[in-house]
Amino acid sequence: MQPAFARWCRRIADDGRFQGAVLVVILSNALIMGLETSSEFVDSHRSLFEVTHYAVQAIFVVELLIRLLAYWPRLVPFFRSGWNVFDFSVVAASLLPVIGPLATVARLARVLRIARLLSAVSELRLIVGTMLRSIPSMGNVLLLLALLMYVYGVLGYSLFSETDPRHWGSLAAAMKTLFQILTLEGWVEVQEASLAAHPWAWLYYASFILVAVFVVINLFIAVVINNLEAARKDQQESAGYATDAAGER
Repeated sequence: MQPAFARWCRRIADDGRFQGAVLVVILSNALIMGLETSSEFVDSHRSLFEVTHYAVQAIFVVELLIRLLAYWPRLVPFFRSGWNVFDFSVVAASLLPVIGPLATVARLARVLRIARLLSAVSELRLIVGTMLRSIPSMGNVLLLLALLMYVYGVLGYSLFSETDPRHWGSLAAAMKTLFQILTLEGWVEVQEASLAAHPWAWLYYASFILVAVFVVINLFIAVVINNLEAARKDQQESAGYATDAAGER
């Protein structure tokens, strides 16, 4: 049987008003961090910034304790969520002293408190989860893109190195030029330099843009969309597991 204080913490942690208040604090902290980039403003309101910093830090500690105690006495399920581990790490690191050997870590943790917005909004968690799930598949797409660029780089060096050595004089220069074309920036000027000596050069550029830009970029999009549903399913299962675990206690 779960203790009464743990059930009380669970009700608070699941309350939408509590979650909304935490979201407001995170956004306010982000605004304060932005204002701190103005040295003149900080100098004129230094005491206010210090009080606000400690207040925000105290709120984050209390919020994390409430969420943690909601799992009492079984705390392992809390740390099974990567987002909970992230929140715990950020809050714990923000408690480090701002002076001394760990000062850099403490300052970094203060900045990362803004990133807690990701863990506070479910849709943002879904997007990040989709990106993380897509990384392995994107590696295969990147390998395909690298192979395509290498083939076109060697071909471009063979065709245009004599007429346009600036862009095609070496394999490294050719790869750099292809990367520029991949961003669709300045490729018209590069093509015109080749067209002056090779009227058929447009075939080379058109085929690369068609295959590398449109096909490969669409493959990236397809990978993300394919993993979006899987990430949403995992998020729903994780939420269901947390609810079931709380009900069992």
